[in-house]
Amino acid sequence: MTVVVSGVGVVLPRARSAPELMAPAADAPPVEPRDLVGRKGLRYKDRATQLAYCAADAALRNAGLLDDGGLRVPGGSVAMVASSNYGNLDTICRAIDTIAEHTAAAGSAMDLPNASSNVIASSVAIRFGLRGPNLMLCNGATSGLDAVHWAATLIRGGRASRALVLGVEPDNESVRAFTGGSRTIDGAAALVVESEESAAERGASAQAVLGTYVRGAGLGRCLERLAETTVDRPALWQLPERRAATVPDTLPGDRPALWHLPERRAAAVPDTLLEGVDRHDLGEVFGLGSGALGVLQCAAAVGWFARGGAGPVYATAGTDADDASAGIALRGRAAA
Repeated sequence: MTVVVSGVGVVLPRARSAPELMAPAADAPPVEPRDLVGRKGLRYKDRATQLAYCAADAALRNAGLLDDGGLRVPGGSVAMVASSNYGNLDTICRAIDTIAEHTAAAGSAMDLPNASSNVIASSVAIRFGLRGPNLMLCNGATSGLDAVHWAATLIRGGRASRALVLGVEPDNESVRAFTGGSRTIDGAAALVVESEESAAERGASAQAVLGTYVRGAGLGRCLERLAETTVDRPALWQLPERRAATVPDTLPGDRPALWHLPERRAAAVPDTLLEGVDRHDLGEVFGLGSGALGVLQCAAAVGWFARGGAGPVYATAGTDADDASAGIALRGRAAA
């Protein structure tokens, strides 16, 4: 079964569409969700969920699944798959601090729903009436690409006709403390993926075609496996995030009982991998994508096709070491 991308939503300070991911604005203020989706339903929602609402609204409208009257297809036909590694970290940290200082009795009833690990996926599904399978992934560097894969798997398995795939990461003090000061994208991206037949039945345009998804130990091996499944050499490579040096073994001063380490990141991607293929590094432009990176990469591929790009695009996440890496090949609709 062919799975296509029929809608894209991008909500970043410097990009509000898929093509703008390839040519972002020089500078822009932070996203203000109430300016995009109105104030209704935003109160007591954390930053990540508010950003997710904006990207979901944009993607569903872009795919023709949503208008001012609501969802235009049965809610049970739409799955929801979200990815975020730091989404509600600020809520969790605030709750822990409150309990440590005042006991659990002092906790906020308004914070309680936001402390759930699946708050983004469930909140978006409730807001837009998506009653298909609902998944929340918090799976490290590969999380966004894993989310795209599982959405396609749900469609190919007959669990849903289409799926909304969402990647979001907020930028706040809790996240910066956890990542050693790194700034995240403070935004979101969303894709609507569906079977080619489903899109054709409702007259929707396919903006890209999802190809093979691979996962394994080492970025190099993942690229080899992608190459085995695509006839043409890739025209563009969406790079995994390049990360800072490892955490030093020594700590100044008194040692804490527990230390939540910042992300330890791999060195730059070796030049010998896909030598000569154009490379695009979203992290270098927009900041740490983390759980949203894979969804952003797929959205950027759609933007590249929209700007006239031709040939396969590889979206990749992970490292060239012996830990988890993942990749997805995408094609423009004209080449499908």
